[in-house]
Amino acid sequence: MSETELVLRSTRVVTPEGTRAASVAVRDGKIIAVLPYDAAVPAGARLEDFGDDVLLPGLVDTHVHVNDPGRTHWEGFWTATRAAAAGGITTLVDMPLNSLPPTTDTANLDIKREVARSKAHIDVGFWGGAIPGNVKDLRPLHEAGVFGFKCFLSPSGVDEFPQVDQAQLAAALGEIAGFGGLLIVHAEDPGHLEAAPEAHGPKYADFLASRPRASENDAVAGLIDLARRLDARVHVLHLSSAEALPMIAAARADGVRITVETCPHFLTLTAEEVPDGATEFKCCPPIREAGNQDALWQGLADGTIDCVVSDHSPSTTDLKTPDFGTAWGGISSLQLGLPAVWTAARERGHGLEDVVRWMSTAPAELVGLDAKGAIAPGRDADFAVLAPDETFTVDPAELQHRNKITAYAGRTLRGVVRSTWLRGRRINDGTTLAEPTGELLERPRA
Repeated sequence: MSETELVLRSTRVVTPEGTRAASVAVRDGKIIAVLPYDAAVPAGARLEDFGDDVLLPGLVDTHVHVNDPGRTHWEGFWTATRAAAAGGITTLVDMPLNSLPPTTDTANLDIKREVARSKAHIDVGFWGGAIPGNVKDLRPLHEAGVFGFKCFLSPSGVDEFPQVDQAQLAAALGEIAGFGGLLIVHAEDPGHLEAAPEAHGPKYADFLASRPRASENDAVAGLIDLARRLDARVHVLHLSSAEALPMIAAARADGVRITVETCPHFLTLTAEEVPDGATEFKCCPPIREAGNQDALWQGLADGTIDCVVSDHSPSTTDLKTPDFGTAWGGISSLQLGLPAVWTAARERGHGLEDVVRWMSTAPAELVGLDAKGAIAPGRDADFAVLAPDETFTVDPAELQHRNKITAYAGRTLRGVVRSTWLRGRRINDGTTLAEPTGELLERPRA
């Protein structure tokens, strides 16, 4: 312990063994020991005592649309990673769209990495994309270090990232299964969407009718069947229909390698409360009714849902027209995910250990980042310090993401992020964000 550089102390440290008073020793950006609270501080080490504020492992968000390069006026690595750091997130994995070019081959991946390198306030990894015609690019992307591959079963909203049909899905998944990769899927069935009433006008009920639960349910059922047949590993993105949970649980019990995530907005916002014209609430799949939300929380409680991640999908203000048919679909929540989920989880009887499992440990496990997701020896010294009982009211002007639009505006949330630490360095002190020191991450090699 004589080489300890930093000791972080709190009466409440969330560890894999539970929450307890502890001192966490750090050297060279790594946790080297979790010690009793009153352990002596080695000579030369700096002590940071957080009192009763809670020391959490830094959050891991595996579903972020940074949109850089090409649509940097929508977001960008500089602003997205600042927002993440302000919200206690220390690692994110960037989606292959809506950047220009999309991350669908290694040349485009190289472009994105070069853009991100000097702008990342936190650690950043990358997903690849599976689109029609790029099966030949999947293995090279895998070998270049992407964490897996995203595809859409219905239109993505941008022309440069087309959806795959069932034959293309099978071809891509067969290729990915061949090298042991992961396919992550926007699972909405296009047939159901085409048959549904077209989204139009300012009323949220009309938009909700245009994205029926059956679209998600049938897409998930088909994905399960294909994953079973190919013995492939798949992940369902941003699940909003709780009706799909029983089939996911049954498939998993039957040996199908399927995981699933949901998002803060599905757990904290309901269709019944969306005002007319409030398209900051528009996302695809959509925010559904309160009863559906209750069932999603049950899926988290029983372990059917693995992760809670943001699906941060920002746009410029002008694209959020008051017409739900024409407005861009996406919710910006990077900075607010932790307090939003904690506020609702607390009311439903869950503890911070549950929130850490959903928002840090499980996402890290999803992408194989063994150095992230827990306060334990050998892990990166990534932390969020949270005042769990303090409240604040969301003021969009105070958010760090580029375009100050959020469905959480005016909401009172519980849980204030006091500071964020990346590999033993404080990158957010609650008022100021440090210059970028994030690293670009690659998929761990076997």
